Amino acid sequence: MAEYLIDELARVAGTTTRNVRAYQERGLLAPPSKRGRVGVYSESHLARLRLITSLHDRGYATAQITELIEGWQAGRNLAEVLGFEQAVNSPWTDEIPIYLPMAQVKASLPVDDPGMFDRLVRLRVLKPEGDRCLVPSPQLLTVFAELVSHGFKMADVLALHEAIAPAIDDIARRMVETGASRLIGEHGEAWLPRGDQVGEATALLQRLRQLAMSSVQGILAHAMEHHVADVLGEHLARVMKSENPVPGQGVGSPRPATED
Repeated sequence: MAEYLIDELARVAGTTTRNVRAYQERGLLAPPSKRGRVGVYSESHLARLRLITSLHDRGYATAQITELIEGWQAGRNLAEVLGFEQAVNSPWTDEIPIYLPMAQVKASLPVDDPGMFDRLVRLRVLKPEGDRCLVPSPQLLTVFAELVSHGFKMADVLALHEAIAPAIDDIARRMVETGASRLIGEHGEAWLPRGDQVGEATALLQRLRQLAMSSVQGILAHAMEHHVADVLGEHLARVMKSENPVPGQGVGSPRPATED
């Protein structure tokens, strides 16, 4: 299970350390466990924090969120509530966003394209904050850097990302909507899990995560295999044919007529 310091927890949840402390003071977020003088947060804290942030984004005030959560917990076992929250809001990746100095980020970009930084910000690969940049996905930035080190142009890499990201987002939304439709369709529009339903819903969501990741990885692997063989196979055949022309036929000569 992942563990976070307060600044890491805030970055992963997309909020601030000030908000984390404020939610603790209001009783919306449990205090962290202590290791010496250091507070350590768990995935349960992250799940609750993401729930709070999500409700804020939907226009709920903090007082309303407190009332909603307290009302839900009043009729349910706290462990069940936290289990369902964690199933809904826990991360699918153990990546922790990092901060990099602004000067370092700009120095690593192609010097001949001053618009590259703005493009990365627009794609949410970077989020400038004063004299530093928040990198939500260090892994993605590492992939970009490695592709560039292999001779790819950053502009081409970003164009590929721009083309792929919306398709991946659409796939994710379709999968989530399918899972939600299954639960809501069975239990009704006003459904909130009660009793044994909490365990059932939690288990289903966790299994859907595993199946979604496995299916996408498998489909992508098979598709890559097919297209590598297709695209590079065609290239190899063309090169081999040019180096070993048919006897009596030079490179670029018209093909002999064939009988119908």
